[in-house]
Amino acid sequence: MTNEITIQANPKSVKSFRKGFPLLQKEHLNTRMSDIEEGTIIKLTDHTHSFIARGYYGKQNKGLGWLLSWKETEAIDEAFIKRKIELAVNQRLHFFYNEDTTAFRVFNGEGDGFGGFTIDHFNGYYLIQWYSLGAYSFRDEVYRAVRDIKGWIGTYEKKRFAQDGQYVEDDDYVEGEKATFPLLVKENGIQFAVYLNDGAMVGVFLDQREVRKRIMHAYSEGKTVLNTFSYTGAFSVAAALGGASVTTSVDLAKRSLSKTIEQFSINGIDYESQNIIVEDVFNFFKYAVKKEHSYDLVILDPPSFARSKKHTFSAQKDYPSLMKDAISITSDGGVIVASTNCSTFDMKRFHEFIDRAFKEMGETYTILEQYSLPEDFKTMSQYKQGDYLKVAFIQKGK
Repeated sequence: MTNEITIQANPKSVKSFRKGFPLLQKEHLNTRMSDIEEGTIIKLTDHTHSFIARGYYGKQNKGLGWLLSWKETEAIDEAFIKRKIELAVNQRLHFFYNEDTTAFRVFNGEGDGFGGFTIDHFNGYYLIQWYSLGAYSFRDEVYRAVRDIKGWIGTYEKKRFAQDGQYVEDDDYVEGEKATFPLLVKENGIQFAVYLNDGAMVGVFLDQREVRKRIMHAYSEGKTVLNTFSYTGAFSVAAALGGASVTTSVDLAKRSLSKTIEQFSINGIDYESQNIIVEDVFNFFKYAVKKEHSYDLVILDPPSFARSKKHTFSAQKDYPSLMKDAISITSDGGVIVASTNCSTFDMKRFHEFIDRAFKEMGETYTILEQYSLPEDFKTMSQYKQGDYLKVAFIQKGK
């Protein structure tokens, strides 16, 4: 472990830190951090030099590091990390014994007591995602703890932080037995092909597990389904298995075609009976309106920020406009599954976006149900931004 330094908190931030707020940000501290080595243990004190909490320095897009312990005598060492990971695993034991779901989150950063990295389980293989060089400095201790989890086969990693202005690309296999790709995993009985060695995204977003289950069991039978920003078509597969009459998957990325075909195929679905379109979603909306197409179920799950040749999308600014596009091609009585992973606004604000879009379109609506992160994506009440997922099932009219 690295050395420990003492840093004084800005008096305005002391109260929130004492209540358990975990994220260190520039405006919270009375010390310049530029000369401090990432991974350095930080002892945070108030202006009277009284202990507040202990954490580490690690720059990522959210801030400068994370507080980990509010006990003055507790060290941030290998035993500490092992305890945190063991507790997280024990809280998720029922997932390990669920034969219908073999892909889930084992450790969710600050929600499980150590911000800066996550651990996902994929049928015996573990993927560790590192979000700062500071967090990565604890890699050996984390690897040893993961190796002790029952059923461990091998470990992969993704470095999601920048060095010298460039994201680290050499992320891949770490240790144990190498997986054969595609690695097939199950989620509520649905099969997904994942690739732990192929760039930042592996093939399925685990935080949408309960939403896909609901789409499959309650909203798809006999319906025409449009899945926008479809990535590898996971929502489309769930809808098809739920009895949808036809699914249409739209995504700008060229590789979405082959990836979606693969996901349909491993689930025994004839992909040629489905529509898979490589196109800018915004252009597709215009085309669908022009051709007077409508759908019974429209799935709207855009990235928080996206840029194409002709469009730039920011969920914070543009979600109401996107909702209006979806409303325009949703049949009367149809359902829009509106989703966002943007952490800069909460569910209340999301409801305001929905309300604004329907009012501007002169349409009525009913929110049938809503979802946030599933139980394996554990969050902490002191850090609301960590509960980033917002999903609403919205019926148009009726």
